[in-house]
Amino acid sequence: MRTQQPPTVQLTDLTDDFATDPYSAFTALRARGPVHHVRYPTGDESWLVVGHAEVRAAFADPRLRNDVRHSADFEDDGLYAVGRNMLQVDPPDHTRLRTLVAREFTARRVRALGPRVQEAAGTLLDAVAADGRTDLVAAYAYPLPLTIICELLGVPDADRGAFRTWSTQVVALDDPERSAKASQEMAVYLAGLAEEKRRQRDAAESDLLHALVRTHDGDSGSADRLAPEELLGMAFLLLVAGHETTVNLISNSVQLLLGHPEQLAALRADPDLIEGAVEETLRFESPAPAGTYRYSAEPVELADVRIPAGARVVLSIAAANRDPARFPAPELFDIRRDPATTRAHLAFGHGLHHCLGAPLARLEATLALRLLLDRFPRLAFDGDGTPKWRPSLMRSLRELRVRW
Repeated sequence: MRTQQPPTVQLTDLTDDFATDPYSAFTALRARGPVHHVRYPTGDESWLVVGHAEVRAAFADPRLRNDVRHSADFEDDGLYAVGRNMLQVDPPDHTRLRTLVAREFTARRVRALGPRVQEAAGTLLDAVAADGRTDLVAAYAYPLPLTIICELLGVPDADRGAFRTWSTQVVALDDPERSAKASQEMAVYLAGLAEEKRRQRDAAESDLLHALVRTHDGDSGSADRLAPEELLGMAFLLLVAGHETTVNLISNSVQLLLGHPEQLAALRADPDLIEGAVEETLRFESPAPAGTYRYSAEPVELADVRIPAGARVVLSIAAANRDPARFPAPELFDIRRDPATTRAHLAFGHGLHHCLGAPLARLEATLALRLLLDRFPRLAFDGDGTPKWRPSLMRSLRELRVRW
């Protein structure tokens, strides 16, 4: 079959509000094919991949690079918002950076956090229990993973309010100048925090940032060493990615369960469905709707569509996770799906860049959801339950008003 050069699709022609409802656009695009050249409401353009098989294949395609220097539009070295992290590089640098972090961010370390997650969740629920109602995003879904990732990395209690503000602004889409300013302020803060950890390197405590600083200070020229911009970038990535996605996973789970009373009733009747509820949320309302940008290092043919060299490519996780070719009745939220089927979702990516923090996100969301539902058996929407989405790189609720 000949390769095609499809026309540019204006996404605003496919949906009234792409930020609120991208799925209508994805459904229309999939009906035409799995790969398209699109123009977003912002005016930006990219190649958008919407089929599950094609997104999965593209995640593993070595011709689609993460380093922006493969972009035809790249002009200078001011390419990293905060430092340089493993989502912005390709092998062999990616392999080296991921190995350095993975040896500290171990499964054992994550499992050991379970009791602390339960304790922190209980404290947050205690604080609002007497009120009878709250914004669950502000009171629970946001502070819980923020507390855990800050403790894991060693961010002092007094600094967490500022970090929460910066993190939200960094991923926002409605004010680019504010996002850039937040990135700069966070970079200055993280550099100072790393220096403080360096001065305390012989302290009895040993958080993840201490470990990264020790790696940075290793033998000059060693492969097991983080360069200065890499230390900064990895701290930024772990802090932002380590909690923003989990905030959304927790809040989106509750939004979906309350919006589907029969599913919530099934979960209350069978608590063993909790993991199915988390996995189905990951599929149905993916916290991160797309992978980080890829750039074609050479012309790439994907699903009989020719993508030119230097193009920006977006792998739509949200679209792939509702592809009827992979998931039966994908527009139905069903926590009783066969786990083997549901786990085919791409919410954490695939291949070399599969999310290192996936086990922690699953642990936090599972415990947070279980504790919330046990504590408040009459949990319900406080209002009509219409989701209020933030303009963000993430699939993020502005608020989630609930009562019990």
